[in-house]
Amino acid sequence: MSSSDLAVILPRVIIVSRRSLRKNKFVDFVGEYHLDLIVGYGAVPVIVPRVAGVHTLLQSFEPIHGVLLCEGEDIDPSLYEAEETSLSNEELEEIRRLHVSDTAIDKEKDTIELSLARICLERNIPYLGICRGSQVLNVACGGTLYQDIGKELARCCPDEKKVVHMDYENYDGHRHAVKIVEETPLHQWFKDSLKDDMEIQVNSYHHQGVKRLAQRFTPMAFSPDGLIEGFYDPDAYCPEEGKFIMGLQFHPERMRKANSESEFDYPGCTAAYKEFVKGVIAYQKKLNCATKVPKSLKLDKELEQKRNVIVRSFSLAKNLYTGGHNIRHLRESLRESDLKPGAEFLESNIALSLQQENRLMQMGATVRNASSYMERLKLNAKREKLARVVMGKMTIEQLSELNMFYNMMGQICSDMLEMKQLQNVSVDLL
Repeated sequence: MSSSDLAVILPRVIIVSRRSLRKNKFVDFVGEYHLDLIVGYGAVPVIVPRVAGVHTLLQSFEPIHGVLLCEGEDIDPSLYEAEETSLSNEELEEIRRLHVSDTAIDKEKDTIELSLARICLERNIPYLGICRGSQVLNVACGGTLYQDIGKELARCCPDEKKVVHMDYENYDGHRHAVKIVEETPLHQWFKDSLKDDMEIQVNSYHHQGVKRLAQRFTPMAFSPDGLIEGFYDPDAYCPEEGKFIMGLQFHPERMRKANSESEFDYPGCTAAYKEFVKGVIAYQKKLNCATKVPKSLKLDKELEQKRNVIVRSFSLAKNLYTGGHNIRHLRESLRESDLKPGAEFLESNIALSLQQENRLMQMGATVRNASSYMERLKLNAKREKLARVVMGKMTIEQLSELNMFYNMMGQICSDMLEMKQLQNVSVDLL
């Protein structure tokens, strides 16, 4: 199988880039740890650039089989805090000085990612949020955030429970404890590594976090200071069925042993990505099944004979209309029964619109017996009403078979008419 074939077959995971200033120019990037895991488990990352106006072009990135949102700046607090913040201007200024790279609000990225999150929620598309991505998910569902954990949460927390959530000097090596909630996906993924205290050591890099969790979500892990470190929607979680809505505040993709790019702290570290991609693949299959065009039925001998009779009827009607000076000879040689199958086929399938009646007249189907044909048309309304009553009692399977049969016959008629017309054009040219 070629790489181009795989590009069509493999499901697509949308990831929004983060903008950074490099050599006085903006550069968009996505961490390779995320990309490696997505590709490794069988999906194709599709990177949405963080550039002005992209939020209006998200339909151009369809089909979307999954969305992974990860790092980025602080979310604009006006998107989740209706009331005034409890932080003073001095405290806000101190936060900006301490977290210069994170407190520069990026409204375009906010708009892009919140739009994608809402698309996932509306269409049940698998969604995995890491760090900022988990915060985006919570805000999209009506939750709120701590603008700064150190100023809002830590000052109300006993010293022995305070947690360092980010270490600028030890970006990848920093760890702190989280307690995992039983009977959750995180519990399932890390159960072989858990001891009696149900804790694992995780990597994190954030100064904000979930304050009020949106109602639809269930917590999966807490840090000692009470901050929610993971949550999911239990009603939208079944990877095998294409359901996956989850947010993780910590970074499982960076929980790797010192001096190793491939060995993780725990076997469960990659499970979030593995199960997410499993859900993405299942969602793609479900989407394909919903949009798949049914295969044409194979005609048996009896149906083939009926098709030939109907095709001949249409062909004769057309010749009758386009016969020109030979029309008298054609009328004399034709019998009414020759045209009857075509007319009956159309009458039995549709209540004809004015446009369709005009088309039939152009084909010559009503040339020979217009009066009787128009009388039959008057019965169409009654027949349609009766058909609706009958079909209303049919099963889904019966209706599907009936629909496929009529679609097939209509296509056959179109194909044969087109072929006959081309043949006539060729004859005229000769």
